[in-house]
Amino acid sequence: MKKLLLLLSLVLSCNAPALAAPPSNFSEAKVVAKEKIYNDQANSALGELYCGCQWEWEGKSGGKLNPKACGYQPRNQNERAERTEWEHIVPAWTFGHQRQCWQKGGREFCEKDDPVFRVMEANLFNLYPAVGEVNGDRGNFSYGMVTSKKPQYGQCQTKVDFAQKVAEPRDEVKGLVARTTFYMFDRYNLNMSRQQQQLLMAWNKEHPVKPWEKLRDQRIAAIMGHNNPFVTGERVWTDGYKPVGDGVVSAIAAKPATVSQPAAATASTAGAIIASKNGNSYHLPEGCPSYSAIKEKNRVYFETEAQALAAGYKKAGNCK
Repeated sequence: MKKLLLLLSLVLSCNAPALAAPPSNFSEAKVVAKEKIYNDQANSALGELYCGCQWEWEGKSGGKLNPKACGYQPRNQNERAERTEWEHIVPAWTFGHQRQCWQKGGREFCEKDDPVFRVMEANLFNLYPAVGEVNGDRGNFSYGMVTSKKPQYGQCQTKVDFAQKVAEPRDEVKGLVARTTFYMFDRYNLNMSRQQQQLLMAWNKEHPVKPWEKLRDQRIAAIMGHNNPFVTGERVWTDGYKPVGDGVVSAIAAKPATVSQPAAATASTAGAIIASKNGNSYHLPEGCPSYSAIKEKNRVYFETEAQALAAGYKKAGNCK
């Protein structure tokens, strides 16, 4: 019966229409992830990411778990051991350090100044509920093999090597984290060490896609507008793979104004779409009353609405 219900959910997800736009920031992404992706997974057999613990939803996007019910023993953070947090499978630190904004002011500056970073931070494929203490212990460590056999969290199989700065997730999710990592590095043209590639390729092979991962992919695709191609099989990460970078959208430069044609008109004639560095809405040359209201120094230009959406902007509410 459970298999039939899972199959039915998968079929329905495949036919689900995409939402108007993906979440534009991390806070919004957490709420969407709860309501649209993991809403029925709190009591699933797979459980949260690192220890397989079940939880109860609490508040807009949080969760509360009973550590004893899954054999989890806190290492030293009892409070975080009793709640779920949203884990970035590829840490924000990892992809942030490959953005210029991080060098200027870290994560906070990136969230404010870099639309592409905001898209990456809010990417639903990269988010998963995880027990808070392990999420905190993993931090920005890369995934790797931990040689110690001494349990750190009771029956939880995930291990963290603080000296080597690596974390090894339990076997049940190694394939999922590998394919998610491939997706993020591929979509945003990130650099991955050869050692990390070799490890994740091995995990991808040893732990093939399972029904829940397919269902998760379809649910996220209905919101994001695309699948993870490493889950669907459209792409395969091999030795020497070159990232496509199809999620990196660069703002186009504004065309210089002429004496007879002011800057705003030039942009409109060129069909450019305008957004503000300080906002989260984009404006079309026609039908959007605020198209010319954004100061030139704050303008970000896009050639298509798809580019603006991919950069984390939404269509202005006053556009006709």
